[in-house]
Amino acid sequence: IVVPAYTTAEQVKELAPDGIMFSNGPGDPTENVEIIENIKEIQKLGIPIFGICLGHQLMALANGGKTEKLKYGHRGANQPAKEVETGRVYITSQNHGYAVVSDSMPENGKVSFVNGNDNTCEGVNYTNMPAFSVQFHPEACGGPHDTAFLFDRFIELMKNNRK
Repeated sequence: IVVPAYTTAEQVKELAPDGIMFSNGPGDPTENVEIIENIKEIQKLGIPIFGICLGHQLMALANGGKTEKLKYGHRGANQPAKEVETGRVYITSQNHGYAVVSDSMPENGKVSFVNGNDNTCEGVNYTNMPAFSVQFHPEACGGPHDTAFLFDRFIELMKNNRK
């Protein structure tokens, strides 16, 4: 089910989804004040969440993190994203001009991926809820599929969260 960006937590709860995906979009993430407030409430539902690109940035802002405009942005289907825990580098598709500031994340937001070129935040795992997010596009077609495993991770979160 695809819903508008301004869907409230109450409306999401009525849909009873197995999981929620906050998708990509344009512009400065800080301008989405109402959506950030909705995300704060949606997170309280305990439903697994996967944020991608703008969704990643909005989740970080909803959890007290900050974003910054990149000098050049990350563009193309050949951007290296390094998984912090394993050190493995994935080649990813990216198209964004803002990034989450790694050291602005609260204790519950652990940086999971960093950009191999400039070390900016490329992913966050949230320890206080079944949620994670990435800056790059694991859903991208016509390019690398290195990070398609993230969808398996999200499906597993949803399975583990069923009551």
